[in-house]
Amino acid sequence: MEVEQIYTVPLRHVKRVPRWRRAKRAVSELKSYLSRHMKAPLDKISIDNSLNEMIWARSNEKPPCRIRVKAVKFDDGRVEAELAGAR
Repeated sequence: MEVEQIYTVPLRHVKRVPRWRRAKRAVSELKSYLSRHMKAPLDKISIDNSLNEMIWARSNEKPPCRIRVKAVKFDDGRVEAELAGAR
């Protein structure tokens, strides 16, 4: 039985990081958020390419302040995340 959730992930804490590290930090914040809420280890979380491109779309210095994500947790504990409404 797989569990599917849609989350609005806040990324506003990324603005506290130096400009040249913000998009990379946004990806790690997204993974840690999904780890907490889906109760899965960090190494079992994978991010879809479209979601990664959305974070990096405005370059490294200006990631979005929040992003809507559809996360699916499979029986083996693996979590896949993609943009909400992408399909």
